[in-house]
Amino acid sequence: MELQQMRYVVTVAETNNFTRAAERCLVVQSALSHQIARLERELGAKLFERTSRRVRLTPAGEAFLPAARQCLEAAERAVAEVAAAVGEIRGRLAVGLIPTVAAVDITRALRDFRERYPHVRVGLRVGASEDLVEQVRQGAVDVAFLGLPTTSRPEGVASRELARDRLVAVVAPDHPLAGRSSVSLRRLSSEVFVDLPAGTAGRAQSDQAFAAAGLLREVAFEVTAADFFARLVGQGLGVAMLPSAYAPQLTGVVTIEVADAPARVEYVIWGRAGRTPAATAFLTALGITGQAGHDA
Repeated sequence: MELQQMRYVVTVAETNNFTRAAERCLVVQSALSHQIARLERELGAKLFERTSRRVRLTPAGEAFLPAARQCLEAAERAVAEVAAAVGEIRGRLAVGLIPTVAAVDITRALRDFRERYPHVRVGLRVGASEDLVEQVRQGAVDVAFLGLPTTSRPEGVASRELARDRLVAVVAPDHPLAGRSSVSLRRLSSEVFVDLPAGTAGRAQSDQAFAAAGLLREVAFEVTAADFFARLVGQGLGVAMLPSAYAPQLTGVVTIEVADAPARVEYVIWGRAGRTPAATAFLTALGITGQAGHDA
């Protein structure tokens, strides 16, 4: 069994097509098909069901795929570790972040990192905080930036607190509240809201604050993309509550201080099992070295 064979299997599984897989692997299709067939003979089981219309994994292929990915990742990490031992950073860096991250200028950080370490392949994933924690635990993401209510902390990962922030109200320029310097949760509770999906850590910050104050509110629009907050709020479809450090990035809306606003904590997290050379270099470039502030 060879790593190249595993790479071919993973690529076919990702593309569901032998021709596209061969193109991605930069080989002719006959060579890729031959190597997969050879591997299937060695394993004594078919990995793919092939028809004239599609290709899909067999149960044996479904069982083989996770282990194949782990082997390829281990091999890639071995190469990166050897390169790091002679002073060169290689490999991959998967960075995750929430849409409203504000404690770190991610764009600038990635630009500076790429200029300094051009041989590292950088991937970026945007998602919800709880999903990013799970992806870091599983090793799919190396470093992630997220925000949580003050009542919770990242579990099962190494973490460092970056900043604490309070939420502010965001309204349309012609909204009746737009001229105020401050507003209360009670006054906001009578408004229709634009917010993150229910059950996410970002949504929990506001839900917990209103619940603690004994207030109910209506969330009419649930969005996952940060730019949609400004677009919906700017059209007068609702109001929102967002971190004060992030709100200035929005255009076409007005921000208002909330007297009894909830707070959130921004963290950077990475795997407890150890960091790749690229992840270590990235964190070091951000001034994050040594032990984590919290390792749950």
